Amino acid sequence: SCPQPQTSEHLAAVEIMQLKNIIILQNKIDLVSEAVALNQHEAIRKFIQGTIADGSPIVPVSAQLKYNVDAVCEYLIKRIPVPVRDFTSEPNMIVIRSFDVNKPGASVDEVEGGIAGGSILRGVLRLGQDIEVRPGIVSKDSEGNLKCTPIFSRIIGLKAEQNDLQFAVPGGLIGVGTTVDPTLTRADRLVGQVLGSKGSLPEIYVELEVNFFLLRRLLGVRTAGSEKGAKVSKLAKAEVLMLNIGSMCTGARVVSVNKSGDSAKLTLTSPVCTRIGEKVALSRRIESHWRLVGWGSLSDGVPATV
Repeated sequence: SCPQPQTSEHLAAVEIMQLKNIIILQNKIDLVSEAVALNQHEAIRKFIQGTIADGSPIVPVSAQLKYNVDAVCEYLIKRIPVPVRDFTSEPNMIVIRSFDVNKPGASVDEVEGGIAGGSILRGVLRLGQDIEVRPGIVSKDSEGNLKCTPIFSRIIGLKAEQNDLQFAVPGGLIGVGTTVDPTLTRADRLVGQVLGSKGSLPEIYVELEVNFFLLRRLLGVRTAGSEKGAKVSKLAKAEVLMLNIGSMCTGARVVSVNKSGDSAKLTLTSPVCTRIGEKVALSRRIESHWRLVGWGSLSDGVPATV
């Protein structure tokens, strides 16, 4: 079907973020006939009517055949303004990939430090800079309380695509070579962590207070014909949710909900390094899948032991 059920979640996320410049790609048109492609185009147009994406261009593309890829690039360059970048604040990068580049059997002298990949939100990273990664190594003390040990390192390499850099700025994806033990970075173990200059990163939290808004109806679940999705029920005490904050995805248990039903205290399964005021997405487990049910912002939190 076109659009797919999860596209409703994507559109809701776009509305939450209040994005102003939107382009819709109708991909894989090389796999369908012209008549089917036109029907899908009309279905997409009806789907976005009355939403934040209403009136946005719908471009049919085939990534395999590179059909209309040039038109997409031209639109991105000419029609979407370059965001204002912050080069003066302390650097802050969210890690979305991490890996170990060493080959099996490498000698001790040949071993290279771990690599962290992600997007710089603000500030500038430079070769030779001392950095910190938070929350770092998470463990439990004798009483079962979570303890975080930030990772301290130094930047020994910066890359964008195949280009070696002397410094990296916000925008695009950056690979950061470090002196970190590669066992800590292999297989995306640092995903969700935050990298920045030593001593400048935000607090690490194990409990959060969230001011939230729930969606009216459930998105991303298939319904029969024109039937509307089920209503989203209120958050309940002891309910388990999934939170997305930046690139971090963590479970959370609802400790309490206020009387007006727009603020909740949550205990996290994994500590999160974030700022008060940061946006958060709330998901609930529906039919063995996590589905977006609301969003909000962080209003307070309980710091972790560091």
